[in-house]
Amino acid sequence: MVYLQKTDSELVQQTTFTLEETCHRFQVIRLWEQPTETFLQTPGLLPFAVLSNTGNKVNTLQEVATAIDNIPDKQMQSSLAASAFILAGLVLEKEVIQRLLRRDIMRESVTYQLLVEEGREEGRKEGRKEGREEGREEAVQLVAVNMLKEGMSIEFVAKVTGLTFEQVQQLQATNSGD
Repeated sequence: MVYLQKTDSELVQQTTFTLEETCHRFQVIRLWEQPTETFLQTPGLLPFAVLSNTGNKVNTLQEVATAIDNIPDKQMQSSLAASAFILAGLVLEKEVIQRLLRRDIMRESVTYQLLVEEGREEGRKEGRKEGREEGREEAVQLVAVNMLKEGMSIEFVAKVTGLTFEQVQQLQATNSGD
């Protein structure tokens, strides 16, 4: 069992799990208790270094960034940078992380690309939703304006369109010169 962040939960001390007649024993690794050097010596562990027992997380992330920059394999570089970015987000502010880790390297990471694509899709959905809402509002306003032009009362237009009395008055004032 590996715990990434310091917690007061009693579970971080638990090394056994018993269910009916089965008992499982396991080792618990609390990253905040592990020496930072352990993570800085092995490329695959670099992203975890900032979560280790370090006195200065910013300096540790700088060391991680430098170590990642020195890895010759660009694909490994991008994957490690993306992982380091995500894990550092558990303990550091995003501005610090962005300043220290090169985003251009991360762009090649499958994880980074997936997150970007998810963000784009959310943006598209939100944009379509906002567009539909704006279109509905414009259509209701157009109907209200046309009803006013036909001489219908403000009260009737408000009742039929669902607009407030004040909104219909505003539409009447805005479109009275047409």
